[in-house]
Amino acid sequence: MKTVSLLMIVAALLAGCASSKSGDVYRRDQARHEMTVRKGVVESVRLVALEGTKSPVGTTAGAVIGGVAGSTVGRGKGSIVGAVVGAVAGGLAGSAIEEGVTKKQALEITVDLDNGRSIVVVQEGAADEFRAGDQVRVLSGGGDTRVTR
Repeated sequence: MKTVSLLMIVAALLAGCASSKSGDVYRRDQARHEMTVRKGVVESVRLVALEGTKSPVGTTAGAVIGGVAGSTVGRGKGSIVGAVVGAVAGGLAGSAIEEGVTKKQALEITVDLDNGRSIVVVQEGAADEFRAGDQVRVLSGGGDTRVTR
């Protein structure tokens, strides 16, 4: 039971570390950088999923927690085997939890630009944030592109 509680705490911490991919959120290093603005009309919007992160954090945290919990099983060599099995199982569980809690819903927004080109931008957002026919701005710079009103 303690292991499950610890994994839940780790999952909550990982969720708090996940960064936003919303059109309304900027990274600190994006401040005071010039961006190009293009205007267009939303052609379509589709709900998509952004996969969760797969960093060593979830795996490592799970392995440590599982190893400690597994080492309480048996004595001597049984304790060592328990620790190894617990670490492997905990690592797999930690990795799965990390990916699950950091997975997010996103929008695939197709925009017909005023210059005749069409582009697609994927970003986090609510399902009703954009609709076909909406006038939008497409901001690009520093390797990032976002759709805003």
